[in-house]
Amino acid sequence: MSTLATGKDTTCYRGRFAPSPTGHLHAGSLVAALASFLDARHSSGEWQLRVDDIDPPRAVAGSVEAITDSLSVHGLVWDGPLVFQSASEIRYERALKRLASMGWLFRCLCTRATLSERGSCGQDCEYREIGDGEPHSLRVKTHPERLPGFEDRFLGEQSVSAATLPQDFIVKRRDGLYAYQLAAAVDDAQPHFTHIVRGADLLDSTYRQLWLQQLLKLKAPAYGHVPVVQDDAGNKLSKQTGAAALDSRQPENNLRAGLRHLGQAAPPSSARSVTDILAHAVEYWTVGK
Repeated sequence: MSTLATGKDTTCYRGRFAPSPTGHLHAGSLVAALASFLDARHSSGEWQLRVDDIDPPRAVAGSVEAITDSLSVHGLVWDGPLVFQSASEIRYERALKRLASMGWLFRCLCTRATLSERGSCGQDCEYREIGDGEPHSLRVKTHPERLPGFEDRFLGEQSVSAATLPQDFIVKRRDGLYAYQLAAAVDDAQPHFTHIVRGADLLDSTYRQLWLQQLLKLKAPAYGHVPVVQDDAGNKLSKQTGAAALDSRQPENNLRAGLRHLGQAAPPSSARSVTDILAHAVEYWTVGK
C-alpha cells in the first residue's frame, strides 16, 4: 500500500488506471490517472495498474515501460503487481459462451461500409445463416428499455435512450480479438473493482458495459467520469492526434495543471515536491457531485 494511504481498511474500495500500450502518457492520460489515484487514496483504497493489451496490432514497443516510468515520476504508485488484460482471455471466452447460450449473440458480416449510422449491424445479419468459415464478428443484441440509467459520481444522473445504446455492438472482432466493451465489462465488475474513474469520453461506453454486466449477472462498479483535456482546437488530447508526451522533468507542474483541470483545491506554494502536492490533493479531493 502506498505511504499516502492512511492505514484504514482498504477492502471497501478498489480502483484502477487502465492505459493501453499504444505510446507515452500525455496530459490527458495523466488527468485520468490522477483522478482515479486521488479518489482511491482519499477513500483509503487500493489502486491498481492494469495494461489493456487486448489489441496487439495497436501496441507500440516500449509503451509499458514508458507508462510505468511516467507514473512513478509523478508519484502515482500502484498497489500489487502490474496486471495485463490479455491474461483474462479465459474469462472473456466464458462470458461469450454464456451470452450465446442465452441467445444474445449473433454473427455479423458487416464492414464499416455496411454498418448503420449508429454503428449497429446494417445487413440484418442476425437473421442470416453465417458459417464458421465466413469472416465475421460477434455482436450482442440490446434492449435499451431494459437498462436503467445510472448515477455518475461526477456528472450526476445519466439516462439511457435509443440514441445512447445502439441496437447491437461488437463483443468479438472479426480478427478474433476480444472487443474493448466485453473486456472492460468483465474486468471492471465487482469484486475486481468497486469504483471506476475515467475520462468522460468513455461515458457512452458505460451503457454498453452496464448492459453486458446485467446480462452476465455481474455486479457493476460505481462509475465516475472526469472532463477530458482538449487541445487548442477543442479536440480531445490523444496519442492518435499526436499529443505530446509528458515532460517528466517537471512533474510538480504537471500535477498542479492536472489538479486545476479537475477543479481541485490548489496545493499551497509551500508544497514543492511531488509527495507534498499529492498529500494535499488526497486530503482535499472532492468529486463535485
